[in-house]
Amino acid sequence: MKENTIVSLADSNYFDLLNELIDSILKFEKSKDVAICILDAGLTDEQKNILLSKVDEIKKAEWDIEVPGSKIRGKEWLKSQVSRAFIPNYFPNYKKYLWIDCDAWVQEWSAIELYFKACDKGKLGITQTMAPGYRIMSKVKWLFGKLAVIKSQNFKHAVSSKIGIEKARKLAFAPHINIGVFSLEKNSKCWEVWQTNLKQTLSAGQIFGSEGLAINMSVYIDNVETEFLPINCNWIASNLLPKFDENNNKFVEPYLPNITIGIMHLAAGIWINGKDMRVDKSIEIDLETLNRNRVSKSLRYSN
Repeated sequence: MKENTIVSLADSNYFDLLNELIDSILKFEKSKDVAICILDAGLTDEQKNILLSKVDEIKKAEWDIEVPGSKIRGKEWLKSQVSRAFIPNYFPNYKKYLWIDCDAWVQEWSAIELYFKACDKGKLGITQTMAPGYRIMSKVKWLFGKLAVIKSQNFKHAVSSKIGIEKARKLAFAPHINIGVFSLEKNSKCWEVWQTNLKQTLSAGQIFGSEGLAINMSVYIDNVETEFLPINCNWIASNLLPKFDENNNKFVEPYLPNITIGIMHLAAGIWINGKDMRVDKSIEIDLETLNRNRVSKSLRYSN
């Protein structure tokens, strides 16, 4: 029995991305020791049959916390905003869980090993959305004197979710945590704290972003023990484009020492002429190489 598992979720529209994520994992010899488990949020039977030859388990995602139908409106993929906080309920036979969003893929196995090590002794293994050159997530617009308007992803979600102004202020300038890649042990106390916060954020706020706000609350307000990993373990390309290492055929961080990206994450999409690379794999983007050349590349996984 495999001890650890990598988990993801998709609907039929994101099947190609999910399939690429799985292929990016399976290309590594060490993947044979790690299970792959999939939450189905609307895959077709044909798509599930394709996956069955590659993964260990597929379970139908549910609404683990009751959500009003008016908030769902047929968007079953929104289950990812709830079900990932309940992963051990779906796949109970593992010691450690590594969640990877289906719009991400693995370039270096060392990132996988770091996540599984990071969650030892109940810790949350995760990255903060901050790095040299990264897009700033929090801003202040000064009006006059000491009066200012705060613009931050955490603050905006916290206010709309009505978690209380004091908590919202604590989160306002805390480095944002992206929930798209994280690791936890089965018996970690973080699951219960996260689920409690998620129930609160869902009760008043929108579904999308609710679980991210809940995990930020868990870290910065409830102080769950956290192991922050380097940003190459969850490189969000929409925040800062990578460079390309022509000699090794790898995407790397754009600033010295140009560390190889472990997990490439296409969160928020890479948009060219109104088209999203996550939807259209033929879309390419102009990148600088380490040799100071220019190349046109897709950031999607390719065998």
